[in-house]
This record gives sequence, C-alpha cells and structure tokens, in this order.
Amino acid sequence: MRLDLTTLFLMTVAVTFTAGVLFLLSWSQTRRERSLAVWGVAHLVGSLASLMLALRDQIPDSLSIGLANALMIGAYGLIWSGVRAFEGRRLRLGWALAGGTVWLAACLIPAFYGSLVARVVLASTLAGLYCASGGLMIWRGRGEPLVSRYPALVLLASYAVLYWIRVPLAFALPLPASVAIASPWFAILCFTGTLYSVAIAFVFMALTKERAEREQRLAAETDALTGIANRRALVAGAERHLAVAPAALLLFDLDRFKAINDRYGHSVGDAVLAAFCTIAAPLLPPEAVFGRMGGEEFACLLPRLDERAAARVGERVRAAVAGFDHPDYPDLAMRVSVGVAAESQIGGSLDYLLRRADDALYRAKHAGRDRVVTAGDDPLLRAGAEPETGLRARAGRRSRTRSP
Repeated sequence: MRLDLTTLFLMTVAVTFTAGVLFLLSWSQTRRERSLAVWGVAHLVGSLASLMLALRDQIPDSLSIGLANALMIGAYGLIWSGVRAFEGRRLRLGWALAGGTVWLAACLIPAFYGSLVARVVLASTLAGLYCASGGLMIWRGRGEPLVSRYPALVLLASYAVLYWIRVPLAFALPLPASVAIASPWFAILCFTGTLYSVAIAFVFMALTKERAEREQRLAAETDALTGIANRRALVAGAERHLAVAPAALLLFDLDRFKAINDRYGHSVGDAVLAAFCTIAAPLLPPEAVFGRMGGEEFACLLPRLDERAAARVGERVRAAVAGFDHPDYPDLAMRVSVGVAAESQIGGSLDYLLRRADDALYRAKHAGRDRVVTAGDDPLLRAGAEPETGLRARAGRRSRTRSP
C-alpha cells in the first residue's frame, strides 16, 4: 500500500492542532504551569507548518519550503523551551527560535536552497538537536519522581534518532522532487513522526498531571510551619521502614517552649520551631524519617541504627540546638530534650517505640532537660532520686504536652 504524503501531512495538521488546543485549555485552568502554554503554541505552530508543507506545489516555494520548515523547526524549539519551563528553567525563547532563523538564513544561499539533500540534512539535524536536548533536560530532572518522566525521555530521544536517521538516508536514497511523488521511506518517516507527536502530547499532559498530584500529596503530608513531614506522613514512613528493617526512634521536645511563646510571642515561637528543623535536618542520616508530632514535639526514625548509635545522633542535634542564637533576641535560649528507643527486630511496632522513647524523654525532662536519655538508661537512679513509673509519668503530662 502506498502512503500519500499530502494526506499524512493533513492528518498531522488535524492531530497537532487538536493537541495544541488541548494544551492551551489545560493551561487556562492551571496558569502556573507555563510549559502547557508553550507546548500549546508549539503544536499550533507545528500544525500551520504541516499545512504549508501539504500545500507544496500549490503555494509558492518560498512559503512551502522556506517558511514552512522554519516554522516546523521553531515548533521543536518551542517544545524544547516548554521542557525547560517544566523543569523550572528559563524559557530561552531566543535559542528556541534560533533553529528556524538558521534555516531561513541558509535558504538565502542559492546552492543550499537548490539542494534537497542539504535541506533535509539541516532541517533534520536541527529538529533532532531540539528533541535530544529536551530529553536530556527530562533526564536531569529525574530527582522529581514522576512516572511519565521516563516515557517522555524515551520518546524525545528516539524522536531525535528518527530525525537523524534521515541524514544518512538523504544521501543513500533518492529523494522526491515533489510531495506528490514521495518515496515510501519518506512517507513512513512522516507517518511515524505523526505518531510520535501524538504520543509526546499525551506524555507531556501526563507529566503535568502527575506533578500536580504529587504537589497536592506533598502538601497533605508536609507540616506547613516547618516544611518537614507532618504526623501522618511521619507515621506512614516510619511504619514502612520498620516493616523491612530494625530501627531506632528519637523523640525531641523543645524545653520551656511555652515560656518562649509567653515572653517573645507566638511569631518568635514559630520561628524557633522552624529553626530547630533547619538545624536538625542536616545532622540526620539521609534515610531518616523526620517529622513533627505536634506542638513543640518532633520525632525521627533512624533505620538500621541501634540505641547507642541513635543516641549519638540525638546528641549531635542537642548540641547544635544549644548553640542557636536568635539574631533579634540574643538572650533567647533554645534547648531540646531527647528520648531514644530502639527496636532490634524486623516488623517492630511504632507504638512500642513511641511509648519507650516517650518514657525516656520524660526522664530527660525530669532530670533537668537539655539532655539525651535512652530507654535503657535512667539518670534519676544514678543521681539517687526516686523515679516515677512510666504510667504515672504519662498520666501527669497533659496528653504528651510538657510543662515549660
């Protein structure tokens, strides 16, 4: 069966125009995502270029060859620019339009304009470069875990290869002088390009949708004040780790936090909570699950650490917090007490760890605050004082809210 190139171009016009309209409609609902607008304009420009290519021999060659290919290359430049916007980079519209400008400048050279091979080589090289560069940026942004990121990478990379394949084919196979007598390989490449355009449009749509869903999920799992995990996310992450490995738990409570609020105001108290997280987070292992339990209490699960190793981590945090100086209130002292408990078995209970760490934290408070106490340690006994039982201690602490 012979594929008609004009029909393929007209099909591409309809497909890319529809995709461009859908991109712009999506952008109108989510204006914060500039990439949707850029991709929408790119597809509309591509549909216009395809229409002009389909009208070869019916409109002047300066339009169907010169301007049409410049628009097509510019459309790929805009797709590249949209990928940059999606990855949080500057659009670089000048570079996006540079390929089309290079094409128009080359068309002013009679020897180039008269050589179909030269035109195919330049257009394919430029379009392939934009696709490959877009794929590279998608790869560099892989730190953001989106399911459609790798399909987008594969599509852009293989699309670049598809264009670059045309370069040796232009030298190896005879090229048609007119679209009406197009050779089969050229028609097949055009049809494949149409399929790629549809696939890329769907994948880009999926990328923006996945990012929006991920941002909503992160917002639901993040403590708005401190930027770390909230209680729900902390519990879920800790339970996942406990299901596959032993772990230790650090329970932090800022000392005399109520006094800070009463003396300096709640805005300063909020700043102290945020400062604690800023100090503590870099001192925790990369795999740690760190979150806010509520109020001035924080917890951190340390996978694969025993009680002694976890206590050393807690001590680093305690010492760093003790060295905090508020820029506006030099007399403001921030101190933290830490309770430590460990579970040596896989599949341990988070509730069990929380109870033991909570008892250790109470003993740290009762022993004078600003210290680290493990579940197996009791400074009260060493000091000769009579310890309270865990049940009595918890009953007198106002549902885990400690006295200042």
